[in-house]
Amino acid sequence: MLGRSFRFALAAVLVLVLSLGAAAWYELRRPLGIPAASVDLRVRTGSTARAIARGLQADGVDVNETAFVAAARLWGVTRHLRAGRYRIVAGATLRSLLDQLRRGAVEPERVTIVEGSTFAQMRAQLAACADLRHDTAGWPEARILAAIGAPQPRAEGLFAPDTYSYVPGSSDLDVFRQAYEEQQRRLAQGWSARAVDLPYASPYEALVMASLVEKETGRAEERPLVAAVFVNRERQSMPLQTDPAVIYGLGAAFDGHLHKRDLRADTPYNTYLHAGLPPTPIALPGLAAIRAALHPAASSALYFVARGDGSSEFSRTLAEQNRAIHRFLHRHPAHAPKE
Repeated sequence: MLGRSFRFALAAVLVLVLSLGAAAWYELRRPLGIPAASVDLRVRTGSTARAIARGLQADGVDVNETAFVAAARLWGVTRHLRAGRYRIVAGATLRSLLDQLRRGAVEPERVTIVEGSTFAQMRAQLAACADLRHDTAGWPEARILAAIGAPQPRAEGLFAPDTYSYVPGSSDLDVFRQAYEEQQRRLAQGWSARAVDLPYASPYEALVMASLVEKETGRAEERPLVAAVFVNRERQSMPLQTDPAVIYGLGAAFDGHLHKRDLRADTPYNTYLHAGLPPTPIALPGLAAIRAALHPAASSALYFVARGDGSSEFSRTLAEQNRAIHRFLHRHPAHAPKE
């Protein structure tokens, strides 16, 4: 009698094991329900298997929490879990997802540095990237330049505005190095194919000019014309008289409005007081601004003034410029220096 009960119990256990095995096989192999072509799963440092499963469910992924937790623990997925962003594509199964997590197959992150940003703004932007390792926090710019092998003494202008990829957990120095090398490549290529008779003694001077063009241009198609004005002024030993350089030189003293007193502030960047180019770039110029500085338009213009719609009026003579100022600055007085 005891033997028959034992056989029944054993059979029940076997049926249960087989049922659980079939259910587990099904959960591991079935395609996960995904609400789009792909879903990005963000895994934070220290995340548990249960937290990941619930995060998936919150994003609309049809995953069995119990099966996910059990399989993740069985395979040791969370033992050495790599933080970052994992992309789950349509057709993915629980098994393939756990394999992604086990391998640490994170998606690269991206950061976009905008044309005309300053180096200080670039640093702040990288500092805000939570997935980067902020090795340069608190470093002076000279230490950053030395760490990436840059021989220049000042960082402004040396980094190319663009979109850069990085692996979560990598150093911010990797992004600085990418951007620096890209800017050097662009400048070297542009310099080797530059127009003749430009008033630059070095590629660095061309980079300074490109930064002025970048900050003075409201419309992309006007970059070569703006460059032509500055080049023509340089050739005639006229002061460049560019407001963005004055503002850069004021630094924290700039209150958001350019005052007439600011045009008299004696900084190395005051191109009303000092002839020639500023000592360094005033921003991070993009490729188009570098090309414009090295291939200015064929124009005899010496002046330009903002029209108030993002474009500029270009003039060859002071009389033309005065008429343009009267026409546009009186219409848009917010663009004129304040008392």
